[in-house]
Amino acid sequence: MRRLISTVTLLFAALAVALQAQIVNPIVWNITSELTSATEGVIRFNATVEPGWHLYGTTLPDGGPRATSVTYSRLEGVELVGALEPSQAPVEKVDMVFHLKLNWWESDVTLTQHFRLTGDKGYLIEGNISFQGCNDGSCIPPAKEPFEFASEGFNAGTSTADTTVASPSVTAPAKPTPAADEAEWWAPADFSRFTDADSQNIAQSSLWYIFIWGFIGGLVALLTPCVWPMIPLTVSFFLKKNTSRAKSIGDALTYGAGIIVIYLALGLAITLIFGASKLNDLATNAVFNLAFFLLLLVFAISFFGAFDIKLPSRWSNGVDSKAERTTGLISIFFMAFTLVLVSFSCTGPIIGTLLVEAASMGDITGPAIGMGAFALALAIPFTLFAIFPSWLKEMPRSGGWLNSVKVVLGFLELALSLKFLSVADLAYGWGVLDREVFVSLWVVIFILLGMYLLGKLRFSHDTPTEHVPILRFFMALISLSFAVYLIPGLWGAPLKSVSAFVPPLYTQDFNLYAGGEFREFDDYDAGMRYAAETGRPVIIDFSGHGCVNCRKMEGAVFDTEEISTIIRENFVLIKLMVDDKQSLPEVITVEENGRNVRLESIGDKWSYLQRSKFAANSQPYYVMLDNAGRPLAAPYYYDENVARFGKWLENGIKEYVGTHN
Repeated sequence: MRRLISTVTLLFAALAVALQAQIVNPIVWNITSELTSATEGVIRFNATVEPGWHLYGTTLPDGGPRATSVTYSRLEGVELVGALEPSQAPVEKVDMVFHLKLNWWESDVTLTQHFRLTGDKGYLIEGNISFQGCNDGSCIPPAKEPFEFASEGFNAGTSTADTTVASPSVTAPAKPTPAADEAEWWAPADFSRFTDADSQNIAQSSLWYIFIWGFIGGLVALLTPCVWPMIPLTVSFFLKKNTSRAKSIGDALTYGAGIIVIYLALGLAITLIFGASKLNDLATNAVFNLAFFLLLLVFAISFFGAFDIKLPSRWSNGVDSKAERTTGLISIFFMAFTLVLVSFSCTGPIIGTLLVEAASMGDITGPAIGMGAFALALAIPFTLFAIFPSWLKEMPRSGGWLNSVKVVLGFLELALSLKFLSVADLAYGWGVLDREVFVSLWVVIFILLGMYLLGKLRFSHDTPTEHVPILRFFMALISLSFAVYLIPGLWGAPLKSVSAFVPPLYTQDFNLYAGGEFREFDDYDAGMRYAAETGRPVIIDFSGHGCVNCRKMEGAVFDTEEISTIIRENFVLIKLMVDDKQSLPEVITVEENGRNVRLESIGDKWSYLQRSKFAANSQPYYVMLDNAGRPLAAPYYYDENVARFGKWLENGIKEYVGTHN
């Protein structure tokens, strides 16, 4: 019963979306017909266009929006004369959305079609006019307006033979739209007939990815000037407080566990403050990303030596004195807390970047795994040095090398800061940081980093070096080689190894790369309608501007010749950005989990579709559907294995052919 109620609720919610979306109607038709003489007449298609919107013309190039056209299903007792005649010529402009030269009407227009009577038994005219309208921010889905005219006393039985005639401006669909109600496209999908072996475990792939990067972040933080000097201080603290070897080891293990607990609590607190369901939205929020871009920029400038960022000394001194005065577990906790406070100026940017990356999972699991891995990597060395204090003699002392590490981190933070600026730029469509601008900045940054490592670039607080150590030489070689690798990206090379960070290829103004080209729909209903007309299955790509794994899948899988050919020749691809911040023409209110939810942006709408129809909220997320909205295979998650993805596509094609024959 509960399942039935849930299903009915989702169906009504989907219907509510469809009904409210129809409220936006910027183009209204008034279609009339009259006889102008005893043997001739006209049909007038009068379009009222709202200010700010435009109606597309009758002739448009391929790959763009739907042209205005008339299809006649019945013409009895008449024949058409000439083509559609507009009351005014359309304007011609280059549309920056479709990157095509298009024509449209920006105000009310009347299209006139002349006809001639072919008999004296009356006439019947029946058909529909297809059209699409857009404004500067959004488009309405392609729509049809039906019409029917019959002369008084018309009798089909005594009329001329039925004919189906198309005027010179008519375009007929390749296949008729299926009879199934389009509301079924939004109905919950049933994957129960597919086995678990047909899919992948997104938790396994994404969580391991976050764990590995969290652990690497902890190791990097260990080498920062804020953390490294804390190792001998904390070991000395434990040696002074313990008398037995066993107790010393126990306290060291407790200290390491304390570091993990504090950092883990920090990550979970941030998650709970903002809410698990809002993490993905936060990761693409313009204010948040701009703030984080500025934060990393300030930290980078600080690491270059312009100024020092430190927490108030009384905070760390107060906590440290508490650790000295107390005993037992409390003193160990205060010592761990001292480490967290003192290291904040170096670990803060790493933690923030990690949490933003983990936020793409959309729940509390990602931040918990990421922060746990970060804390584990940071705690292990402290614990081991506390257990084996003699190792301290082998450690290099603080000095110029730590300052060099700090400057290198400054370059890396400067490069990473552009990622956050890019996410905000993509989500809101500003067009400030296109792909070639982003790549150009990275090329310059990594060339400068290579020059610094070779000693050709120095800051005021750097220690002069008479020779270049072997390690610095190889690091410089890697940095300069990476800069050279990036250069072809200025002309559209895919740069697959960094596709997770650089903006997508469609933001490239000048692109010599021809791989992975196929038509994409960014509207679910429009794409499903086109697929039904052309008789093709559908791939839905739930993606996001801030989704790192989505960019990696596009570069490593979709841009390959093998996969792009399969998609281009067999499928209709619908890419839905769940973090698109563009406002809907009108707010849609739906019921979800017993409460009313307002869908205010395009991303809200596609995120709701993913949750309500597929019971998922992570990206990337791929599903194949037939023309009635039913799944053709289990969903596919992040997996860069081209052969496996190709097999998944082939299974979907076989399922579609088998059910439609």
